[in-house]
Amino acid sequence: MTTTRSAPPAGVVPATTNAYRPELQGLRALSAALVVCYHVWFDRVSGGVDVFLIVTGFLLTGQLYRAAARGKFSLPQRWSRTLVRLLPSMAVVLVTTAVAGFLILPEGRWHQTVREIVASVLFLENWQLAADSVDYAARSNTTSVVQHFWSLSIQGQVFLFWPIVIALVVLAARRVTASLHTCLTITSAVVFVASLAYSVSLTITDQPLAYFHSLTRAWEFALGALLALWIDRIMLPMWARIAMGWVGVVALVACGLVIEGVNVFPGYAALWPTGCAVLVLLAGHTRSAFAADRILAGRWARYLGDLSFTLYLWHWPVLMLYLSGRDHYTVGLLGGLAIIAVSMVLSVLTHHLVEKPLIARGFGVRGGVKLAAVCAAVVLLAAAAWQGAASVRAMPSGVVGDAQHPGSMALTTGPVKAAPLLPTAVSVLDDWDNETDWNCSPVQTFPTSNVCVQPVQNPARRVVIVGDSHIQQFGAALRPIAEKYHWQLISLLRGACPFSTASETDPNQPGCVEWNNAAVQEIADLKPDAVVTLASLDVMPGLTEHTPPGFPAQWKRVTDLGIPVLAVRDNPRFTFSMPDCVQQNGIDSPRCSFPRADIYSAVPPYEKVPGVPPGVTFLDTADAICTATVCPPTMGNVLVYLDDNHLTRSYTTTMAGVIEEQVVKAVDR
Repeated sequence: MTTTRSAPPAGVVPATTNAYRPELQGLRALSAALVVCYHVWFDRVSGGVDVFLIVTGFLLTGQLYRAAARGKFSLPQRWSRTLVRLLPSMAVVLVTTAVAGFLILPEGRWHQTVREIVASVLFLENWQLAADSVDYAARSNTTSVVQHFWSLSIQGQVFLFWPIVIALVVLAARRVTASLHTCLTITSAVVFVASLAYSVSLTITDQPLAYFHSLTRAWEFALGALLALWIDRIMLPMWARIAMGWVGVVALVACGLVIEGVNVFPGYAALWPTGCAVLVLLAGHTRSAFAADRILAGRWARYLGDLSFTLYLWHWPVLMLYLSGRDHYTVGLLGGLAIIAVSMVLSVLTHHLVEKPLIARGFGVRGGVKLAAVCAAVVLLAAAAWQGAASVRAMPSGVVGDAQHPGSMALTTGPVKAAPLLPTAVSVLDDWDNETDWNCSPVQTFPTSNVCVQPVQNPARRVVIVGDSHIQQFGAALRPIAEKYHWQLISLLRGACPFSTASETDPNQPGCVEWNNAAVQEIADLKPDAVVTLASLDVMPGLTEHTPPGFPAQWKRVTDLGIPVLAVRDNPRFTFSMPDCVQQNGIDSPRCSFPRADIYSAVPPYEKVPGVPPGVTFLDTADAICTATVCPPTMGNVLVYLDDNHLTRSYTTTMAGVIEEQVVKAVDR
């Protein structure tokens, strides 16, 4: 007895995973074009990367499912093919970027770039950036020339782990005598739901970490996997497919224009671009003269789709090196076109001279692993050579606080003879105050953040430092004072979350309010002798220095506990990296200094804000950072800033003698 599958109604056509899908290459091309254009000119999230992730899940799952169904599933072969496909082109870009970076980038960015090049070739760049995202100083580091490798790192991790998952599902399906299709569907659905829920939750509580976290992106691959498993079983009328294709394309183009800012990704916001990709893939290759896939499946669109990987690899280093080399922070029309043209040329060369020949050669498992090892080794050797040069130049020629490097103390003792700056340009980004030797544990009511306690036996006073990185940096000034008077310092810190009743840095981050509430509860439990926090914000040329209403409201919650508050005036912020400016233009360049009157208000804003409770003392640090007339990039042969808005640990340490008397009075009141 034979059975036949009835044909679908006229005009209703399935899209199959087995057939070549030319519109998919066009979708890749559109996504790559959006990523490049939005990065170059608009500095916004386009949604193109999210499309790459869902397409990866779609293709990988379809290939693995068909291989498993045929009984030809081989993990080593799959991994070898993936490494041959990715690593050679990555190695070319990373080594070229290392050489160009050594010649073009300011020395202050060398250590950061070397770290990220190593992380990129090991498919760990997203975790490197995630670690930086919870390092309060790193939030404003100059953007890395290889930062875009975060998405490739996640894809590399998926290429490693997803085949293992499918292999385990194959074994499970055989053991329970269940359909492989059903088991894979259930597995993918569980990953989709769990990852999306985690993504939404973490985006609310810690968006910078969520953006680079592998588990917050897993649902995008799982969605592609579900689509691969079911797309050949979905029957749609032609008119619906045509409509879906156009809606998907138009909505994807509009995504970056409508969704404002990177700070809402990857939670609910990422459903927009991934939904667009689903619509385009469901529409399939209609062959209709009126459908969007007529454009997506065109010759040039398919060719750009072939180049999408190498174009993605090249465009970001070219853009960042252009900005650094020209000392610019934005790109005009002609400059942007030049960047895209150079990226395209490099992409075409890499595709035809590296990517295609190696893929066509058909390496076996051993050959593929050897090739990947050679590529990784070349990148690591280039990184090691650069790191060696950086280490030599990072060697200091003095000690902060000596006669040649008084730092802030030069404001009271007078100018000193010029000497090599400390910290050195190479090591400046590492010159940050961290509580590495403190005892840290999760905040009870907000476990994603820590409370860190300085190990001091029987302290005379216990002082809590609470807020974001702009109060954390003053810990370097408080440490010598605390050591002198046998105090114990305790930190409650969360990046980009000043101590306030509102979310001051980003209104879209309600996690800041939750954390601040948890911080107040932690302070109540700790019962310290004093709390140190910020008194003002936005100390930037052209902006108004102010004390948000949420600040005094939060101070009152502390003083109502009988705990005095020391509120510290914020330091200047700029639109560019001060160490880079000094290296490129010199310490005496007017480009690196600003009149004090353009930055600080004549009357501190906290003296005018209503609602300041009794028990609050203010510490005006302006006289420890600026002269009477100017705010310079260096003082007493010490670099003041480590980036565009944070102070170096070296300089802040020298402020201790300047602010000691005021701090002691505030804590002992």
